[in-house]
Amino acid sequence: MITKERVAELAKESFEEIRSCYRHLHANPELSNQENKTSDYIAEYLEGLGIKVQRNVFQNGLVGILEGKKPEKAVIALRADMDALPIQEANEFDHRSKNDGVMHACGHDVHMASLLGTAKLLSELKDDFEGTIKFVFQPAEDLIPGGAKFMIEEGVLENPKVEKMLGQHVYPELPAGKIGIRAGKYMASTDEINLKVIGKGGHAAMPYALVDPVLIGSQIIVALQQIASRNAHFNVPTVLSFGKFIANGAYNVIPNEVNIKGTFRTMDEEWRADAHRKIESIAKGVAQAAGGDCEVFISKGYPYLVNDEKLADSSFKAASEYLGEANVIPLEVRMTGEDFAYFAQHVPSMFYRLGVGDINKEVNYGLHTPLFGIDESCLETGMGVMTWLALNELKK
Repeated sequence: MITKERVAELAKESFEEIRSCYRHLHANPELSNQENKTSDYIAEYLEGLGIKVQRNVFQNGLVGILEGKKPEKAVIALRADMDALPIQEANEFDHRSKNDGVMHACGHDVHMASLLGTAKLLSELKDDFEGTIKFVFQPAEDLIPGGAKFMIEEGVLENPKVEKMLGQHVYPELPAGKIGIRAGKYMASTDEINLKVIGKGGHAAMPYALVDPVLIGSQIIVALQQIASRNAHFNVPTVLSFGKFIANGAYNVIPNEVNIKGTFRTMDEEWRADAHRKIESIAKGVAQAAGGDCEVFISKGYPYLVNDEKLADSSFKAASEYLGEANVIPLEVRMTGEDFAYFAQHVPSMFYRLGVGDINKEVNYGLHTPLFGIDESCLETGMGVMTWLALNELKK
């Protein structure tokens, strides 16, 4: 019989080994669609556990398949992403990144190590549960359109057919030892907005003879704020932000064009499409009214993420049983995005947060920063709770 005490004991016994995996993965990060050595490392580890591995499920993606008793009874998939970010790490610990300009600053090393730990625990319990577990290691989460979409197209949810899916993501705002879960709409769709404002450049001392794309670009950014403040319905979360404005002029030179980049995020597909049309209409209208023009290109990214209500509620109860009620936190809606949303469109899925914050430190650095780090004790929680959640669903 599998008990929470047995799972917790196995997680504790496996901690040092999985921490070693985590440190190896953190020290050897690879960018999106370049996860070759990472994929090899994971495959070798899974095969060492006696788990059958399918390689090259979309480029570097791989799937481990573990069968318990009566493997056809139920199939649960567990997912971790593998890619790192183009960030120069500033940490000084021994397992800091060996690859210049590349860092696991989004916790994907934790996701992989936790899932390897989960695979280890479940492989030791395979004679005591009924069903099949798929361990999905996905490339290119941080690069639109994301690896999840292509893994699905290449059949990751078939043969055997997945019935439910779980994924986890680090959460530095939450102390290690805790997790967070939200049912229903959780994370936003993510679209990339590209604007090319075209004018007529020249000497900055003679603006009357020019069509100033810098001024037009500024007016476009201000005008587009009405998308969120005046056009979006009050109960539909919406964000439109611009983070890049390139005007290659000089003190006394107005350029011919300006390039602007931003992001649009929401949680409603009908409004998402309508907002895209409004962005293009407003940007072009402002530019043309000033005598210039604007080319608009919107790269459609991940859909918004919806956690299956029943699966989230069941997981909340199971996690509370395993960790204690005080250690399972209800989450708020987030406007960050995740390509795990593609999986959630095909099978009942639940994406939850793993606390990695170190309560003994005065400062916990956030995701996507050069000093991001974790309390490594989160790995014991990560593998233990995911194992318990998977077993809880297989029992049903």
